[in-house]
Amino acid sequence: MQTHLADFIRNTPQGKAADRILRSCVHCGFCLATCPTYQLLGNELDSPRGRIYLIKQMLEGAPVTAKTQLHLDRCLTCRACETTCPSGVQYGQLIDIGRAVAEQKVGRSLLDQLQRKALRALLPKPALFASLFKLGQKFRPLLPGSLQAKMPQPVTAGDWPAPRHARRMLVLDGCVQPTLAPQINAAAARVLDRLGISLEVAPQAGCCGALAYHLNAQAEGLTAMRRNIDAWLPYLEQGVEAIVMTASGCGVTVREYAHYLEHDPDYAEKAQRIAAATRDLSEIVLAETQQLTQLLQAAKKFQDGAVAVHTPCTLQHGQKRNGLLEKILAAAGVETTVSPEGHLCCGSAGTYSILQPELSQQLLRNKVAALESGVPAQIVTANIGCLMQLQGGTRLPVRHWIELLDQRLA
Repeated sequence: MQTHLADFIRNTPQGKAADRILRSCVHCGFCLATCPTYQLLGNELDSPRGRIYLIKQMLEGAPVTAKTQLHLDRCLTCRACETTCPSGVQYGQLIDIGRAVAEQKVGRSLLDQLQRKALRALLPKPALFASLFKLGQKFRPLLPGSLQAKMPQPVTAGDWPAPRHARRMLVLDGCVQPTLAPQINAAAARVLDRLGISLEVAPQAGCCGALAYHLNAQAEGLTAMRRNIDAWLPYLEQGVEAIVMTASGCGVTVREYAHYLEHDPDYAEKAQRIAAATRDLSEIVLAETQQLTQLLQAAKKFQDGAVAVHTPCTLQHGQKRNGLLEKILAAAGVETTVSPEGHLCCGSAGTYSILQPELSQQLLRNKVAALESGVPAQIVTANIGCLMQLQGGTRLPVRHWIELLDQRLA
């Protein structure tokens, strides 16, 4: 694709990146077949190829309208198009650039601004979120059913083993996960402890930065990334082996810190070290499947029915780690069902379920129907956002896959 970028962006880091990405697109249209919003809406402008054209026109100086911004906002950033693309177009990076420019050119209504600021102020701050969640729990019976489903009953985390192994790893607490599902990281700590790995938390680490960055508060997102780098680097220097992510949405962001901070002279090299040390929990456990199988042979046998696996977009398309959950569950002797259209998004997509509720609910209904088609007894996933989204659309139990493993090893 030929480009002629306008002066306002041509020689900026964003302009150079956009130019490179745009030129790699051969507009073949393969991405349309796997784009969730195109499948729902049937509009070329709600497909990756259509959005790429919109971004190209915008960066070449064409007028930018609220309609342009709407089509960019409707993108889930699921990156299924990247998995499909034969040319390796880095669409996720391009949509971030396009959205930022559109917001500068078009702006947002006061209501939209307030909503986005509220999300950035609330969700990345665990203490504030936990306080408001407890308040919501008191009034849960008075809430509509749809909101009750998004507000689960409080859960206890269970024991967290004290550090005792030579092998040490860090885990990111996350933003909402400590309040909504504290048992996930505790289960990960127990499973890894049985595999000879001690899991620790760096107290100064916080939100991975994705939420603010993808809401176009990019400076705010980068500040969160730098804070985490400063919190984690001393541990790596003390011999910590890896930074483990139990939420794949955080994982894909931290793995791309090197991209986000590539132009920061003080943090570019540090970001590369952090990104290189980051692993999804599934990668760690999969590397220990031989030991895991031996432990499970002595464990209690469970007759808990088949399991449907939802691999989050951030794991299969963002991190390119598809199929890992099924391999681990097979090694654990868990029967899994086959779900059609496993590449499609559940509609959670960070704050998408809040900002684009109609499309999100359509995607949720389609995903739940696909997962339930194999008649499973429960659903497992690898991201807190997907877990909460799916639980709001099905009566089946939805859990993080590590909880299932922890139960079988207990």
